[in-house]
Amino acid sequence: MELNLKRPLLFFDIESTGLSISGDSIVELSFVKVFPGGEQRIKTWRVCPWDYEHLCQRPMNASAQAVNGISNEDVKDEKKFYEIMDEVISWMEDADLAGYNSAKFDLPLLAEEIERACNFLGKEPSIDLHSKKMVDVQVIYYKMEPRTLKAAHRFYVGGDFENAHAAEADTLATLAVLKGQLDRYSEEQIRNDVDWLAGFTEQQKTVDYAGRIAYNSAKEPVVNFGKHKGKTCREVYQTEPSYFAWIANGDFTLDTKRQFARIKAELDAERGIVRKPRTEEKHYSMDDLFSKFNNR
Repeated sequence: MELNLKRPLLFFDIESTGLSISGDSIVELSFVKVFPGGEQRIKTWRVCPWDYEHLCQRPMNASAQAVNGISNEDVKDEKKFYEIMDEVISWMEDADLAGYNSAKFDLPLLAEEIERACNFLGKEPSIDLHSKKMVDVQVIYYKMEPRTLKAAHRFYVGGDFENAHAAEADTLATLAVLKGQLDRYSEEQIRNDVDWLAGFTEQQKTVDYAGRIAYNSAKEPVVNFGKHKGKTCREVYQTEPSYFAWIANGDFTLDTKRQFARIKAELDAERGIVRKPRTEEKHYSMDDLFSKFNNR
């Protein structure tokens, strides 16, 4: 069954140096963009994983290399992510997103890479991935027939596919699995509609990809970890505003820091507060902050 699309749907897959969103980098990124009417365009990048703090290539984790087969030598001469970022974003701008287990890892890591590159280049991100509809094909599969991508391909498409854990092969297999799912299940079970599929596959809704901020029943952002877990961000900011400074200086993903900063700016705006330039603001030492919040 062909996809019923109102706008392009971009399937993507990432291979990385490891499994840490904040501490690892992309080494391979593949897009399969499907347009209304069925046209497909494919683009795959090999990427030199860059450590922006130390200005050097980030090394591959041995366990990651054992899975994806990509070595440090394989990517040392490739472009760094900040050099391909504009092209990557141009592929994504007009599309909804789809992937296999991408909502938990690939999408957060891609968002983190964009944040890192923009910080390095001194500019704001030109795309908000949080605004994109996301269809996670794995969630459909796990809800209907819990297995792995390889088993999903065998079940819905028939036979195995070559080069599993190569980004392009996995991305094409994910597209084939979604089509197979639509063929297998009735319209009453699985709708051929991206809005419906994105809602069906959505996991617990959080404000940031790392899940440090969640929503309560009243749709208010609440802290989702540590000593303030369950408290609204509004309550924490009113009673202990230095907590937000601790987040900004702590070991959190850049996306988490951005979302806390956005909430802080919204709360300031509600109170009519115009923040002073950074050079005039009070600065907390790391020792002060960690002594207050070291039980996260």
